[in-house]
Amino acid sequence: MILRPEREGDGDAIRTLTETAFRSAPHADGTEHLIIDRLRAAGALTLSLVAEADGDIIGHVAFSPVTLSDGSADWYGLGPISVDPAHQRGGIGSKLIRDGLERLKALGAAGCVLLGDPAYYSRFGFASDSGLTLDGVSPEYFMHVAFSPVYGGGTVTYHPGFYG
Repeated sequence: MILRPEREGDGDAIRTLTETAFRSAPHADGTEHLIIDRLRAAGALTLSLVAEADGDIIGHVAFSPVTLSDGSADWYGLGPISVDPAHQRGGIGSKLIRDGLERLKALGAAGCVLLGDPAYYSRFGFASDSGLTLDGVSPEYFMHVAFSPVYGGGTVTYHPGFYG
């Protein structure tokens, strides 16, 4: 398996993968593949990484810019992330997240936020913080990882591509 940035022509495979991966997820609303399409069309996929095995895309993670109400710059949101159901629980998602976070740091990012399960995402350094919030979301499920000891706060707004 290799991890690499999305290339021209990967869009259909990423869309199919994302639809398949989220089809039976209890928290999914069925629009995850459309979020990626809209972010791509808006030029807002800061990082779009795939896991490829034997020529097939079996995993994908997207990172896009977010806005903090205090004006702090260079923050990103992780998601959606997808792994083909036949390859889940094999560490592919973890590898995509770790690689993506390292690439964000190299780009000079201040930090990354996500909405997800604390039991899973805490292993990557994500934690809840009452200083960073997402409207309408229970604080325990909205987490961040900062890449420096000093970082901003406030309400986080995702790119419009998340909202259709």
